[in-house]
Order: sequence, then structure tokens, then C-alpha cells
Amino acid sequence: MSKKLVIVESPSKAKTIKKYLGSTYKVEASMGHIIDLPKSQMGVDVEHDFEPRYITIRGKGSLLSKLKKEAKGVDKIYLATDPDREGEAISWHLAHALGIEETSPCRVTFNEITKSAVQKAINEPRSIDQSLVDAQQARRVLDRIVGYRLSPILWKKVKKGLSAGRVQSVATRLICDREDEIEAFVPQEYWTITAELTEPKSKKNFKANYYGEGKKKAELKNEAEAKAVSDAVKGAPFVVSTVKTTDIKKSPAPPFTTSTMQQEASRKINFQSRKTMQTAQTLYEGVDVKGAGTVGLITYMRTDSTRIAQEAQYAARDYITENYGASYAPKSFRNFKSRKNAQDAHEAIRPTDVTLTPARVKESLTNDQYKLYKLIWERFVASQMENAVVESTVTDIDAAGHTFRASGSKVKFDGFMKVYIEGTDTEKQKETALPPLVEGEELKLKNLENKQHFTQPPARYTEASLVKALEEDGIGRPSTFAPTITTILARGYVTREKKSLIPTELGRVTTNLLKENFKDIVDVDFTANMETQLDEVESGEIPWKSIVKEFYGPFDKEVKRAEEEISHVQLTDEVSDVRCEKCGRMMVYKMGRYGKFLACPGFPECRNAKPIRKETGVNCPKCGKPVLVKKSKTGRTYYGCEDNPKCDFMTWDMPIAGRQCPKCGGVLLQKNTRGAKKIVCANENCDYEETGGKKSES
Repeated sequence: MSKKLVIVESPSKAKTIKKYLGSTYKVEASMGHIIDLPKSQMGVDVEHDFEPRYITIRGKGSLLSKLKKEAKGVDKIYLATDPDREGEAISWHLAHALGIEETSPCRVTFNEITKSAVQKAINEPRSIDQSLVDAQQARRVLDRIVGYRLSPILWKKVKKGLSAGRVQSVATRLICDREDEIEAFVPQEYWTITAELTEPKSKKNFKANYYGEGKKKAELKNEAEAKAVSDAVKGAPFVVSTVKTTDIKKSPAPPFTTSTMQQEASRKINFQSRKTMQTAQTLYEGVDVKGAGTVGLITYMRTDSTRIAQEAQYAARDYITENYGASYAPKSFRNFKSRKNAQDAHEAIRPTDVTLTPARVKESLTNDQYKLYKLIWERFVASQMENAVVESTVTDIDAAGHTFRASGSKVKFDGFMKVYIEGTDTEKQKETALPPLVEGEELKLKNLENKQHFTQPPARYTEASLVKALEEDGIGRPSTFAPTITTILARGYVTREKKSLIPTELGRVTTNLLKENFKDIVDVDFTANMETQLDEVESGEIPWKSIVKEFYGPFDKEVKRAEEEISHVQLTDEVSDVRCEKCGRMMVYKMGRYGKFLACPGFPECRNAKPIRKETGVNCPKCGKPVLVKKSKTGRTYYGCEDNPKCDFMTWDMPIAGRQCPKCGGVLLQKNTRGAKKIVCANENCDYEETGGKKSES
């Protein structure tokens, strides 16, 4: 009986696939890349046609030896790494290392890790796609050249330990440019007038906003203009002039791409991009589901296509008809148009089996897995459902020649909205139905409110809106969004406050230096064009080394000029209100590997440094000293006594300042639970708790 070896990237993927193949198959993991460019040098021979100098990654030697040993004892080797450029490159390196002819049928790919998909792929192997490999090589070499030539300049001219990168530098620039816009923004005053009106028959109240004179829309620029209108209408009758009611069909959002999944996970379940991708990876690679065995729950999570396989559409229709009724299933399948330049090699992100509902798999998943799977499942099912029908009413009301406008809506048929409604970056005002109104009807004025407003600057980027901007501008690929954001945060170019991404002084100084001296590196159009060229390499239209050559000549000249001409940039540290207890200077904020910390500006004479102290306003229930907000090594927030390690009090739940337990006088904690907020006593011997505003003192 012939023996076969299948090599994948991760142990969890290996475990899942092993269960789908017979005893004649052995499945091993390469643990990602096994061969790459060296870390200690550029590893690209710019003098000899940009030939990469690949080496076995440090620490992977024994693993490669093990794979070589396993390869000797089998009749056939299948390389089953991920179905993208990076996965193709890993298979290419493995083929060279294990002596596999790359033109032989050794490569297997699957968009989902299910028994049928894996077995089908094993039965249909192909040769390694050299164009895919070359696209990865081109990106890797370009990124390495930029990083290794620019980073030393930043070390010398700005600060040690900095780095520059093709995509990360453009992402940082977008955030810095937005901050410049915010700072340059000049607010403009405007006023609104809101009339609260009562419909006499139903006695229902509703609000109408000032629109203008007659049918002509007008803006109220100051208080005098607003007062003139309100004075004119106060004693006048408010009469319904027009009532327009229309049915509006609303279509569902398409199933997720990598970008839209990251955006929606940020909006709806507060996941950072990195966490979203890590969690999605586990769902793709396989989870042991009670009653179903080990199964990959979602399709491949790095994609920018919205295409859905027809068998998945049939399965979704059957599920929708059975569980929601035939009226919720559209007559024909929904097909969504992917964005321009989208790669259509993979489907959209969807559940591999629509009957594995979130409720059914919940007990087999971690909390994070459940949240993300529920989002993916609901988005996919909704995308295959019938339109919603919303009845929209717009009413114009006349008062002394001035028009007030009210709008309202009600859902006539919920359609896809029964399952899922897409999130938004800005808060939308919820519309309710208006009372029944008739043209010519006089309404009663209950209240008239004049309100001053000022135009607002553009909002800072969040992870969701930055990912959207990167995708729309054609910067990077689905696989690069999360690591790009992680990198610019880790380097201290950007900081996160709540959900907003704010450039640090370091980020702005570095971006300005790059804009002045390496304009192409931080130019959105240049970077997007480079991405298009990489796509052309992937499709076999151009050789990969040609785009590297075209880039390198002008870039090399800019680097040499910059090394000579750029003067040292002095960074100004933000001064805190904390005095150094060793030398008396006011300490400054510094950015380190684990975020901001306090340091003495007298370095190197005074080397005092300490974490930023953030008090909760609550005293420790064990020793009475202040409880501080702290961060674990993984970045998770917890609350602990300042006298740690002498005092071991800590909790993951937020202490509530200004209140005590009414039962025992102890510290109250707000627990992070789904749904209603839950408040409990920190005293383990006290059972006081509040849920949804209700007290329980059993």
C-alpha cells in the first residue's frame, strides 16, 4: 500500500485534515514559512538581477530535517498550504527543500477545510503556480529593499529602532493627513429649528425640522436668522401641505470579504483587525464541533471576492425556506459584483455548512470564535434572502410661508433584516413611523426649539475606516491590512484611543521626512499602482524582476541623496505632570515596546522610568491602597492594588468609584456580561448583585 505525505502550515489544520484522509496519509505542519530572506542582512543581490538569497529560518532546521526524513519514506508528497501567494511560496520553498519537481502534480488547494473539499483537492493535484510565487517574491523583495534601505536613515536622522515599509508608511500617512485636516478645520456656525407637533385625531406627537421658505431649502447661519423664522411661525397655523409615501426596497449587504469582515467585526463586536484574522484562522482550520466532528467552519478568510459557490446558494435557499418561510427566499440567486481589481480565486467568506448555526455550535466554540462565526453566518444567510420593504413617508408642513419637514418609516416586510443589518461608522438616527397625516390638516404646535450647531471636522480613522480606505485606495492586499495596523501601532507611529487612531509626534515627524525625501514611498497612487503591477505578475503578464528594477533605480538615487542632505530631526517629548522622584525634573511620555511609559528627560544622567499610573478612584478591599488600571502581557486590561506584589488583589472586572455595596460596604464591580450590565460585590462572602438595574440581595 503506497504511503502519502501531506504538508500544511499549522498543527490545527493538520489535525483537521488528518481526520478526512485514510490511514495511508501522514499529515505534517511546516509551521508557516520554513525558508525566507535572512534577518541580519538585506538578502537581495541588487548587483546580480535582484536575486533573493534564501536561507532556512533560524530555529526551523530541525523541523526541515524532520520533514525530509518523513519525505523519504513515502511514495507521494502533497503540498497543501494556504490557497494564496504566501501559501504558494511556502509550497515552492518546500518543493525545493524536499527535492520535489515543481512542475509535477504536487500542489493541492481547497477554499474550505471540509471532508469533501479536501478529498476532491487530493484527487485533483496541480503543479506549483510560478506566477503566484513570483508575485509573492516581488512583494517580499520590494518590501525588504524599502525596509533595509530606509530604516537606517530613520535611525540616524530621527530615532533608533524605527522602521519604514511600503504599506505601513502609506497607512501612517493617511492617519497623519487626516490629523492635519482636523487641525486645519475651521468650524462654521449653523442653527436648526425643531417643531414638536401634535396630530389632533391620534393625539400623537412628532418632530419636524425647518427646511426653508416654500420649496426652497435654506440654511440658518446665525441666531438672528433662526430667531426671525421662529418669531414668524410662533403664532401661525402649522398646516400639512404635502404627504408623500413610497415603498423602498432595501437589499442585503454582500457576504464578507477580508476587508468588510474586519470592518464589521470592529463596529459590531469591537474586535481589532489582528484579533479578527486570528480568530477567523481558527474557524477556517477546524474546530471539534459536538455531533459533527472536526470541521472547518468557514471558507478561506483572505479574499476580496463576493462570489458564492452555487451549491452554497442552494443550501442557503433550502435553509431560509425551511426556517423563515418561502417568502424570505428570492426567486433567483443573489450574485454580488466584486470591487474593481478584486482577485476572484476564492469565494467570499461564508459558513461551510449553513445548517451549523451559531446556536448549534456555540458550546463547541470559545467566546471570540462564537461572536465572529455568528457575524459571518448571519451576514451570509442575510445576503441570500429577499429584499426588505420599508414604507417611507415625507411630510412638508407650512407655517407662515416657512416649510418644516418630517420623515418617518415603518417596515412592511423585514426580509433579510430578520437576520442581519449592516453596521455603520456613524451613528444613525432611528426613524419611527409618523402618525397618519392628511394634506390640509392643521397641527398643534407643542414646542419650538432653536439650536446652535457647528460643523464638525472629519472623523479620525478607526481600524474599520482605515481598512476601508486602504482597500478603496488599492493599498495592500486583504492579507496585509491587519499586520499593517499592528505594525504602525507597535512602532509608536500611531496610538489608539478608544477606537480612534491618532498619530504620535514620532509618526508625524517620520511621515513628514518621508514626504519630503521619498515622496513615492508615501504616495497613495504610486503604492496602488505597485499593487496593480503585482497583480499583473500574478496573472503572468509581466516578469517580477522588471517591476523591482523599475522601482530600484530612482529609489537608490533618493536614498543616496537623503543620506547626505537630511539633517537630524529633534523629537519633542510630551511633558507629564509627574515629577521625577530621583532628580526633580518633570517626567516625559515615551513610547516603548508595550506602549506609553514615563521617563526622566535627564537620561542618561538619570535613568528613572516607570509605567503610567491610572487610578480607578477605588481603594483596595484588602489593604486600603489605591486600585490601579493595569495591562497584562497580552494587552488585556485588569485592575490591581498599587502595592502588588505585597497585596495580591486583582480583578478583570471594573471597580465602580463613588459607590459601596449596600449590603456589606465592600467594593462593587461591573462585570462584562452579554446583554444587561451586571454589578456584583467584590467580597466573595457577599452575594449582592444588580442585573439590568434590578437589585438582588438574597
